[in-house]
Amino acid sequence: MRFVDEANVTMPVPTQSGREYAVRVSDRGRPSVRDGEVGEQVISLLFGTGIEEWRRGWRRTAGTLPDREAIVSASDLTRGAATATQVVPDRGLAYTVLGAPVDVEQILEAVTGHFVEARDLELTVIIDDIEPLLAEHGRDAVSEFLDELRVRLGDCQSTVVIGCSFTERTASSVASVFDPVHDVERIEHSVAAALERLRGEDPTTFGYVRRHWAEARTGIERCERNYPQAKQVHAVLSEPETTPRTLGTALSGLVSLGVLDTWSETVGPTRYDLTAYKPARMWAVGATLATAADLADGDDGSVDD
Repeated sequence: MRFVDEANVTMPVPTQSGREYAVRVSDRGRPSVRDGEVGEQVISLLFGTGIEEWRRGWRRTAGTLPDREAIVSASDLTRGAATATQVVPDRGLAYTVLGAPVDVEQILEAVTGHFVEARDLELTVIIDDIEPLLAEHGRDAVSEFLDELRVRLGDCQSTVVIGCSFTERTASSVASVFDPVHDVERIEHSVAAALERLRGEDPTTFGYVRRHWAEARTGIERCERNYPQAKQVHAVLSEPETTPRTLGTALSGLVSLGVLDTWSETVGPTRYDLTAYKPARMWAVGATLATAADLADGDDGSVDD
């Protein structure tokens, strides 16, 4: 039986209907979270940026400051950090400084405390960058925080934009908290280059990966064998869209993308080394394929069985 580290199992937290998060992920540093339209009221929750730096950044990224902004600083990057709330009416600004360390409930109370000012307004909530919260408190606490935030937003006409750095220390947590298809709006990851290369060198295999990566992931994570053949991975699937052959082609593509490996000590059909499986990279492949329009277009040569 294949041993699976619980911290690496990519079981996304179910997303409640009626509220969508726009998650922006990057393995190159903090992703951009301010390059789209924002509502009449903006609430910004900061973990990796000081308030002054954040305010200056609006002009660089969006060209102008929002009309109304409330900022919650949950780090030690803001000068004079001590729990307090200040209002600057002539600048359309209110800010709450929590300092660090701070618990998740304090953060939630500070953010939702600004909802009253946003009543009857189009609201944009920006979280930049949630990775430090994942690193400090873990995926369960962050999942509970986001679920409770969703509940407290209630019927607000709102958009929630979440920036998340994709780092080695929290990659598995990111993959557990956010669904790569339904939550991720944008991802910058080195796997995109590998996908482009696969599409250019072997468009048929790329096509099977693009169409069946989710089913391949399910099969890999359900399979209890360390070194199965494609037909053995396929056997654990319920009502699969693939056949053993098409699943095998998708698995071979995932090998070329660095998601898993093949077992060399075999004669006959290819066996896959699931002990080398990288669930966070698998998540990044899925998120990239789900969000990159240029990878979703074109005839890839794959065919239905």
